[in-house]
Amino acid sequence: MATDRFLSTHERLSVRTRGKGTYEITDDVARIVRSSGVATGTATIFVRHTSASLVIYENADPSARHDLHAWMEKFVPEGDPDYLHTLEGSDDTTSHLRMAITRTSEVVPVVGGELALGTWQGVFLFEHRRAPHTRTVDVVVMGDPGQ
Repeated sequence: MATDRFLSTHERLSVRTRGKGTYEITDDVARIVRSSGVATGTATIFVRHTSASLVIYENADPSARHDLHAWMEKFVPEGDPDYLHTLEGSDDTTSHLRMAITRTSEVVPVVGGELALGTWQGVFLFEHRRAPHTRTVDVVVMGDPGQ
């Protein structure tokens, strides 16, 4: 059904990390979607960093995330002598490479005023640096408010 009504809202999340790993932000994003008033549309989630990323991943069994972390360590190992960019430490280049092979944004459908994620899907901030950081994540929800 076509409508001339359109809603758009933006909220910024601050995510504190304890170093490398994945940090689930699904509940925070879902809260923003529910409060937006959008019934049908999209939620765009964007991380404002070059050494962290976003992934939609299995959120029911923590061993799945453990395997993701282990695979990333093998695929993009720290300490490769070919890496030149180490201005901020030995994990500088690897954190940027890991961000480049994952994503800095995700778009999730909004259906019935809720995130349309699968049963075992969650939205995660993927911290690629060893040190703790506070990461900024922007969430924009756009769409039709429905009835």
